[in-house]
Amino acid sequence: MAIDFKGVHYPKPVILYAVFFYARYAVSYRDLEEIMAERGVQVDHATLNRWVVKFSPQVAAQAQRRKQPTANSWRVDETYIRVKGRWTYLYRAVDRDGQTLDFMLSERRDLAAARRFFKQAIAANGVPDRVVIDKSGKNLAGLQAVNVILKFTDNGRTVEIRQVKYLNNILEQDHRFIKRVTNTMMGFKAFHSAAATIAGIETAHMIRKGQIPANGATAFQIFAELAA
Repeated sequence: MAIDFKGVHYPKPVILYAVFFYARYAVSYRDLEEIMAERGVQVDHATLNRWVVKFSPQVAAQAQRRKQPTANSWRVDETYIRVKGRWTYLYRAVDRDGQTLDFMLSERRDLAAARRFFKQAIAANGVPDRVVIDKSGKNLAGLQAVNVILKFTDNGRTVEIRQVKYLNNILEQDHRFIKRVTNTMMGFKAFHSAAATIAGIETAHMIRKGQIPANGATAFQIFAELAA
């Protein structure tokens, strides 16, 4: 489904360029305002923020649908994102090859959040053969709760759970790209805008990793195609 750009007062390519540039590179909104001005586009940083918050989740949803198949062995962990001066928790999952599976920002790191993330990731990617997690009891309990559901709804098939920290090194490395971009943003003022912005960052990262078929297109062209 194409993204609706009705009601905006700038050309669609300009909006998508701004959203992609902010999500892909470590810049502030005021930096981006200056960058756009150098390219002949006069747009204030507040408008840029509205574009990112509105369109990033929609492009991310398309990326989730169009990404290439991933492996059935997952790595799941959380990293920290500051929102309104407080730490929140970015749940992330990649496969054994480092390909992004799913992500979810949560205000809490507890059983309910872990269970919600595992259910979301499985709904989007199917049931994996195994999931590697750290020693977190909350993640273990969340995945065990999902296994109970699967046992009665998926022909008795459940997920093998492995708690081996070093196997999650590939995910720890993958966190670094996300943190490099978000750290420059100096924290977020609202949870919903943080979640929306991270969706854009994760999408740009998926494109960077080659998860969206390119067919010779540039990273920005791929991002724009997701909005077509």
